This record gives sequence, structure tokens and C-alpha cells, in this order.
Amino acid sequence: MKDQIIAALKNVQDPEIPVDIWELGLVYDIVENKGKVKLTMTMTSPTCPMAEEIMENTRTEVAKVPGVSDVEIELVWTPAWDLSRMSEEAKLELDLVGMGW
Repeated sequence: MKDQIIAALKNVQDPEIPVDIWELGLVYDIVENKGKVKLTMTMTSPTCPMAEEIMENTRTEVAKVPGVSDVEIELVWTPAWDLSRMSEEAKLELDLVGMGW
């Protein structure tokens, strides 16, 4: 089921950055237990104006995964997100490869 959850997370984009939240490295942990999914995630900034929208879109997409009955999101600020958390794919997409990240 974890692969399906990750695929669902890849359907959620940060509206301000044209990359999905999985590739951005916003999701720190996924725990699934008998259909209940708990995500630990962060935002690119504590003042992210799109945080509520991103979390709601995340809940909606993960809830579509067959077998998921509940989605809980824990929003954390530690460790703080930075560009090093992004995947190589995201860095390529944003033209950040070779910039020391």
C-alpha cells in the first residue's frame, strides 16, 4: 500500500512550486495500519500561505487509495525543510542541479 500512497502524494503539487510534495521532500514519514494512514509532513516555510490547501489536497488524494479508511496529517517544523530534502528529479525540474544542494 505504501507505493500506492506515494503515487497519490505525487498527485499533490505545491501551487507555488511546480513540483509534487513527494519530490519536494515535504513528506517525512508514512505509517499505515489497517487502512489508517498517518503522514508526518512539513511545508517549505512556516508562513506558507497554501498550507491548508496542500494538506486538504493531500488528504483527498491519499483517501482515494484502495483500502485507506482514514488519513491523519501531522504538520511538523522540525526538522526544518530545506532544498536538500528535494529529490534529484525535483532539482532537475527546478533547474537546481549543480548548485551545491
